[in-house]
Amino acid sequence: MKYPDNIEHLSLLPVDYMGFIFYPKSLRYIAEVLPNRIHSITKDILRVGVFVNENKESLFHTIEKYRLEAIQLHGNETQKFCLDLIKNFPGIKVIKAFSISSPNDFCITEEYEGICDFFLFDTKSPQYGGTGKKFDWSLIDFYEGKIPFFLSGGISMEDVKKIKEIKHPKLYGLDLNSKFEIKPGIKDVELIKEFIEKIKL
Repeated sequence: MKYPDNIEHLSLLPVDYMGFIFYPKSLRYIAEVLPNRIHSITKDILRVGVFVNENKESLFHTIEKYRLEAIQLHGNETQKFCLDLIKNFPGIKVIKAFSISSPNDFCITEEYEGICDFFLFDTKSPQYGGTGKKFDWSLIDFYEGKIPFFLSGGISMEDVKKIKEIKHPKLYGLDLNSKFEIKPGIKDVELIKEFIEKIKL
């Protein structure tokens, strides 16, 4: 999310988390939006800051400035980095993203068991997420960890039936992005509303 009016419209839907990207190379980079404006709009929705290999000083400053309640780490952040984050901000939710293209990619998640609150499984690419493409969702059957996960990567309206067929006990939520946008950073609120209604049927 990037634009206050769009954020406000989307906040009227039954969404649980709303992501704000603090990665300067992203088309959805949100740094210019006023923190208080975001906080007033999203008071009943968990504000998630998305970061890629951010230094701790900058990360901690942004958490305080935007009063973030969850952090999604999309880079090469270590276990120690996550532990330092939790130590400085007790109660904050930590979501660690992993790029998936084979069963072996789940091995690294074991190092973050007992540290992170959630994992996010996305499509592997040379960039840090944001491909708008799916990975082979059948691969999640190889995930045997205890941490709940978000499914990400090119989810669209056409995937409702396929998502409903996923029976993995640790599937926690869905990360909707590019396939529900009018343009980068502007979500199609009516399309998301339709998706939510169909996924809950």
